[in-house]
Amino acid sequence: MHRAKWSRTLLPLGIVAVLAICAFAPADEKVLYEKDSPYNTVIVIEDEAGLRTLQFERDGAIQSVVKVGDPDHLVLPYARAMPMGLVYAEKPERILIVGLGGGTVPGFLHKHFPKMVIDVVDIDPDVVDVARRFFGFKEDATLRAFVDDGRGFIERSEGLYDIIFLDAFDRENIPYHLATREFLAAVRRALTPKGIVVGNIWSRYSNPLYDAMVRTYQDVYEQLYVFDVLGSGNKILVAIPRKGKMERAEVARRAREISKREGFRFDMGDVAAYGYNYATEMTFRAEVLKDKQPAGQAKAKSP
Repeated sequence: MHRAKWSRTLLPLGIVAVLAICAFAPADEKVLYEKDSPYNTVIVIEDEAGLRTLQFERDGAIQSVVKVGDPDHLVLPYARAMPMGLVYAEKPERILIVGLGGGTVPGFLHKHFPKMVIDVVDIDPDVVDVARRFFGFKEDATLRAFVDDGRGFIERSEGLYDIIFLDAFDRENIPYHLATREFLAAVRRALTPKGIVVGNIWSRYSNPLYDAMVRTYQDVYEQLYVFDVLGSGNKILVAIPRKGKMERAEVARRAREISKREGFRFDMGDVAAYGYNYATEMTFRAEVLKDKQPAGQAKAKSP
């Protein structure tokens, strides 16, 4: 999900966000769709260049930006950083994405890896409908969308995934039940033996629970990498349920190799060179988030 200045969110199941605030429908933009869903106010805006933006409230953070018919046109910086998970996964064949938004990330991955099975789950049926009607999201034999709470979907899942992308936001942040230790433990159980998790969260600037979120990942997984995203308030987390460490140079090398081999329009090696942090050895002074939210627990807010 996107905005004009880059902004993004994480918490209940099903949507994406990148830090960006923009004026609602300037003169050169038009509102194609606006409806109150059970979870958000779903708004689709198109600019004069044909780019379509998904928002969950007027003047709110941008959830997705899509150029219909061109899945390689990744406007939001976070969307170019999410595929970093490919560096750590060995020949992934089956992935899950929690949070559909306009379908930017699943559309990009499906274009470059058409044989990879991609399941996408979003809690909001109106978001899934809008992705199909306005953002060119099309399902087929290997790309499927499910309307469900991401946590429930994962906890009931009988199959295992090589990569699980956590990119679900509401209008404010990641839904709390998608950030707790219990949830991340369920995600771990849904991974193949060599599987990994990729999470998208907002930084401390707009997310009071940032340290607690990262600390919770540390508590559940043996390895954790945090990638700063240039030009964005997003942080991309790569969590691995086994020991070992990949140094920055090796991550960048593999990222550049994948980008070149798959014909990406951008070089993921730049993401690694700029934003690599081996968070396994970093200290985050915060409590691990648990299902029973303490009284008075602050809720993360979007910028």
